[in-house]
Amino acid sequence: MMVDDRAGRPATSSGSEGHVLSTPTLLGDRYQLGEVIGSGGMADVYLAKDQLLGREVAVKVLRDPEPDPTDRARFMSEARTLAGLNHPHLVTLLDAGTSADRPFLVMELVRGTNLGEATRRGGPVPPQRMAEVGAQVAEALAYVHEAGVVHRDVKPGNVLLREDRRVLLADFGIARLVNDTAHHTRVGTTIGSPAYFSPEQVQGLTVTPASDVYSLGLVLLEALTGERAYGGTPTEAAMARLNRNPEIPSTLPAGWVTLLQAMTDPEPTRRPDAQHVLERLRALAGGDDAAATQLANATQVAGATQMMTSVPPAAARPEPTTSVPRAEEPAQKRKRPYWAIAVGIVLVAAVIVALVLLGDRGATVPDVPDDVPSQLRDPLQDLHDSVEEAGQ
Repeated sequence: MMVDDRAGRPATSSGSEGHVLSTPTLLGDRYQLGEVIGSGGMADVYLAKDQLLGREVAVKVLRDPEPDPTDRARFMSEARTLAGLNHPHLVTLLDAGTSADRPFLVMELVRGTNLGEATRRGGPVPPQRMAEVGAQVAEALAYVHEAGVVHRDVKPGNVLLREDRRVLLADFGIARLVNDTAHHTRVGTTIGSPAYFSPEQVQGLTVTPASDVYSLGLVLLEALTGERAYGGTPTEAAMARLNRNPEIPSTLPAGWVTLLQAMTDPEPTRRPDAQHVLERLRALAGGDDAAATQLANATQVAGATQMMTSVPPAAARPEPTTSVPRAEEPAQKRKRPYWAIAVGIVLVAAVIVALVLLGDRGATVPDVPDDVPSQLRDPLQDLHDSVEEAGQ
């Protein structure tokens, strides 16, 4: 979907990009495929020629000649999602079809690069330019959220930077309607990019528009600093945010610090919505750091993210009237690191199960730790009580 003209090669560098088909393939009797210019988990994107209109386009094709039903369903879900969206900061879907039983999407060809490549090549992005870029992404997110869609994979590689400085949000392959009950994910798999997951995505909780706001916060922070907030393996990156908040340098302008703290708040309902993020980024892009800070504080006082109707309300908690240093929050919210809680849960469960199997009536059943998450406490407590009764 994107070609980097400055480098004379595809804008991304994974998968089978750069490969030229030995025998050019015509899809739908119309689209002549050329080289691969992008690759994802299940599909390749080709530079192609629309034979009917004589223009270059990007064609996304499922890689597997006999696609898995789950992949096919997810692919077609992307087509339907894009078909219902029309915004200047979204990649435009032009056509869709099936050829030799393989579905394909035809999208506008974007010439330029993506935010990830731009940062790798040029280093940190200046705050004012990053505010311009971020505002356009936030505008796209505000639009899709209003349409009832959650992107779920906001990352630098999906932020496309056109040569005319227009920014586009791409790849709705795992997007989901807020009230959609259909799940196009294989059991036991995780979709998305762990480095940019929200805490609720890591925990397998409901993903909402606030999740996209969190991911965008990490994207903005990475572009401003040139470093990922959560590095390491995918698992390490995903779990790290359950132990600590991202480190936001105090050397950034005050408006940026306040905004990024709000966007990456661990509590989804305390994050600003995409529209508020857009307003604050526009203020920063205009060089008005004080106005951006005032907007940030006003948003915090006004309340939480404007959530979709399907999102359950969170427990009431007092709203701060001033920005509180985020470094203090992990210690206040967690007495023990997440991994320690997890180990405690496993050990308690293991001992309880062992007592059940061995029938040791004289043994003492360990108590369930106080800081076990609420959704796990009740089942463990029931098991604990049952074993105690059996041993009496």
